Amino acid sequence: MTHPAQQAVSVLGSTGSIGVSTLDVIARHPDRYRAWALAAHTSVAALRDQCLAHRPEYAVMMCPDSAEQLRASLPAELGTTVLAGEEGLLRIATDAAVDAVMAAVVGAAGLPSALAAARAGKRVLLANKESLVMAGHLFMEAVRESGALLLPIDSEHNAIFQCLPVDRGGRPGRAGVSKVLLTASGGPFRTWSAAQIAAATPAQACAHPNWDMGRKISVDSATLMNKGLELIEACWLFDLPAEQVEVVVHPQSIVHSMVQYDDGSVLAQLGNPDMRTPIAYGLAWPERIDAGVAPLDLIAQGRLDFEAPDTGRFPCLRLARESASAGGTAMAVCNAANEVAVAAFLAGKVGFDAIPAIIEQTLADIPVVEPDSLAVVESADAQARARAQALVGQRNR
Repeated sequence: MTHPAQQAVSVLGSTGSIGVSTLDVIARHPDRYRAWALAAHTSVAALRDQCLAHRPEYAVMMCPDSAEQLRASLPAELGTTVLAGEEGLLRIATDAAVDAVMAAVVGAAGLPSALAAARAGKRVLLANKESLVMAGHLFMEAVRESGALLLPIDSEHNAIFQCLPVDRGGRPGRAGVSKVLLTASGGPFRTWSAAQIAAATPAQACAHPNWDMGRKISVDSATLMNKGLELIEACWLFDLPAEQVEVVVHPQSIVHSMVQYDDGSVLAQLGNPDMRTPIAYGLAWPERIDAGVAPLDLIAQGRLDFEAPDTGRFPCLRLARESASAGGTAMAVCNAANEVAVAAFLAGKVGFDAIPAIIEQTLADIPVVEPDSLAVVESADAQARARAQALVGQRNR
């Protein structure tokens, strides 16, 4: 049973980098938090080890075969119930016993469970930016109607959240804000020529200079699409038009983002690049707790650099901004085409320079409609994936 003083946390995507960092923070505060449920895709061995260490009530594997393997590998006395598939994921995202949900399933696959947690009125720690990129209107509507507490976990949005003014209800508002500045590391190809970028390999694209991330998000960082998706996410989270969100390249990843005010002030949140800081802030807000992160030593850091992004060499950032301005399902189409193109690149089927080309052509080919239901969003997503897959196939002939 959960101790009254503890918060029960469901960690969706527990074997990924965000999930592992979340469990690290939870383990540092056993009096405050308990890993009530864990979920992974197919990483049986990793989830088994996490179950043995954290003893959750539930463990979910998206793949039914993997769920069977996990069930067979866990000792009965552990008392962990193993569930499978989307139904299991929705169960642990909405169960009445759950206080907080870390939504860290990668990509479009994370949307249904994150949206369900929002509709259930949970404290939603949102690390799945695709939920807002694909269905921002539906998601924010669910948060308002259920009274859910939405806390952004991406380091940039968490930084903006920390730098916003506080309204009379104690929540961040927008009074006096002129724009937000999203910082971008620039990725591994920041100083490369267009010709070098076009010939980049998956190994080079995944070698991020500052962050230890999964392969898909590492490629998104290399194309700057990750920053494009974050731009869209910021528009929804903070109720801002795209023109009030500026991207600034900051190679050191020390200033995580900034908020500019009407009086000329710019407030910034700084810290060592470690996702445990925003995770701890999301878990404990409005309090602050130890995250296990070393304090920032500005003297040792020495310098902080800033420059404008180059959308000529990195057209994905332009495509994402255009999708945000177009509205409707354009953002879901952009995201779907990107996921297909990145997967094809990682599989060696297309070159790095094919990623923005496939996205741009898919956006041109799929009509934009109003995303007034999850079914409409999922339909646009499916159409975009089919078209992007066809474009990948054409490049393989």
